[in-house]
Amino acid sequence: MQAYSYAGPSTLSDGRLGLSTSGGRTSTGFLDHPRFFSGLLTQAAPAAAGLLAVADVALARYHRPQPGFTRDPVVTCGGDRLRFESFSACGGVYARLDVLGPALDGEVFDRGTTNVDVNNPLREALARVGGRDPLHVGVGPDELTVTTLDGAVVEKKVPLPGRWLRGFAEVQVIAAGFDLRAELAGPQAVRFLRGLPRRAAAEVWAVPAGRELRLSERAASGGVHLAGVGRLATMMPLLRFAKALRVYGPADGAGSSAWELELPGMRYTLALSPQTWRGFSGEGAVLADLSTDRVADDADLVGVLLDFEPTLELGVLAERSGLSPERVRAALTQLGTAGRVGYDLAEAAHFHRELPYDRDHVAALNPRLTSARALVGAGAVRLTGPDSAEVTTDGGVRHVGLAEGSCTCPWWYDHRGSRGPCKHVLAARILARESGR
Repeated sequence: MQAYSYAGPSTLSDGRLGLSTSGGRTSTGFLDHPRFFSGLLTQAAPAAAGLLAVADVALARYHRPQPGFTRDPVVTCGGDRLRFESFSACGGVYARLDVLGPALDGEVFDRGTTNVDVNNPLREALARVGGRDPLHVGVGPDELTVTTLDGAVVEKKVPLPGRWLRGFAEVQVIAAGFDLRAELAGPQAVRFLRGLPRRAAAEVWAVPAGRELRLSERAASGGVHLAGVGRLATMMPLLRFAKALRVYGPADGAGSSAWELELPGMRYTLALSPQTWRGFSGEGAVLADLSTDRVADDADLVGVLLDFEPTLELGVLAERSGLSPERVRAALTQLGTAGRVGYDLAEAAHFHRELPYDRDHVAALNPRLTSARALVGAGAVRLTGPDSAEVTTDGGVRHVGLAEGSCTCPWWYDHRGSRGPCKHVLAARILARESGR
């Protein structure tokens, strides 16, 4: 369970948006109700619509919709920007609104990460924000209207399932492997998104065609996979502000994808899992980096160097830590699984933030890795050659190819490495590293 405790509810009244904060880590330590920012949102309408979109994703369950718990969005103040993040209840959609320097005019009191209260009255008020007038925003309890500071603490308790937590970690690692596949100017972006099939579960491929994107019902060279077009629904209210649409995906265009709307002074990003029924938690993208013992030590070292920077430069971290860029990259993966870094596709860089769960907790949320270490500890793994191994299990002996990550187990035959290595491959690689191979 995750417990949120707020000094009062967030409010929007008379042009002043007060966002109530829960406990979180800052550059000055852990605070129950941190205060990060006070000033103007110079682009009030798109900021209000973007914040509402992030909150709507946290409320949504795209696969088999049904009522459930909503997790309050996470906000990170990185000094020159505010980032609002959320993750859908079904674990298949990640959303983030980056409010950048040009859209902010005010004072930063601290840097750090916390949850912000988004309640139903606030949702209704955000939906009514329009026009070109600036909006005063305060992130912290000092900015709440006087009528809310009556000593009544707002408390919420919601479950944080292991699948949900794993997904929040996995999506950052997966996004780091994406490339920019297409970019559309505002009018073309609006035309494309409004031309998507009306059936929310529709599965299509978006294929670059000059300055446009065309739809295909089957895989096409250079295309990006889009499963469940309805998962882009929170972008629709933002189209009136859209300046550009950027689409990201893996080199082969298959699997997950990310869709980024450029708005005045801000960006709204959605990352989608490969299928509506398939969350990010089972993708296995973090397992290869987590399977080495030294990565935990490297992560501790790199973690000390973080100070809620809005962008983390690999070369700078390598120089400061004395580690190679490859080891820093693996350390950032470990830090990602602990909720300590995210990934910004537009800037092709990680950023520092802290989510409320620790490394030991997240390690237990990777059952394949836990099982692999148990196999090694039980002596069930035998290296049979420079690139091969045998793993003895209750289901028989599994034959592993170390380099390509192949195995004779049912998991490998079902997924062929598309969802990360199986526990037998992980176990064999762990033993090979320990043996100095």
